[in-house]
Amino acid sequence: MKKTVKEVVSEKIEEKAAEAKKETVKPEAKKAEENKTETKKTPGRKPALRKPAAAKKAAVKETIYLQYLGKEINKDDIVKQVKEVWTKQMKNKVGDLKSVDLYLKPEENAVYYVINGDVTGSLNI
Repeated sequence: MKKTVKEVVSEKIEEKAAEAKKETVKPEAKKAEENKTETKKTPGRKPALRKPAAAKKAAVKETIYLQYLGKEINKDDIVKQVKEVWTKQMKNKVGDLKSVDLYLKPEENAVYYVINGDVTGSLNI
């Protein structure tokens, strides 16, 4: 009696599934045995704590330059100038500085700033 194509295909699929199941069981059993040997405790010692992978990443340093008509303007230099205006001219503390919004207008050679949402001014660049 001949088998139909469906029967042959289903048998092949079942065989492959059984082989895959056997292969996946073996590595897991090996890993479990390896973990058992690695976790031996030393009396009087606490296990070392691991830091999460995200904590290992270093902060990315960002620098912004605006180049216009042969001039180069650095964001960090402008923020430094605004902080000097805040502390020296306005006689405020650096700790009182919460936010700085900068608006660069190179066609006017000016930087407009808003400090803490209400103090405004401009600088020549």
